[in-house]
Amino acid sequence: MSTTQTYRVDGMTCEGCVRALLGAIRKVEPAAFVQVDLPTGTVTVADIAADAVRAAVERAGFDFGGTVEIP
Repeated sequence: MSTTQTYRVDGMTCEGCVRALLGAIRKVEPAAFVQVDLPTGTVTVADIAADAVRAAVERAGFDFGGTVEIP
């Protein structure tokens, strides 16, 4: 079963930021689902632990804002 979670990422301002974040997360799990939404400042990932996402976000130079609850 796939587990999907959305996290807030602070500091993204452009498509270059999106590419940097995607690259950092895909280094953790190259085949994982990753979707970055620049306007909302969020990233949605599947089957990657929160601590691994946090580390990737911070390595890419952004601030990890925690879990976003999707209604």
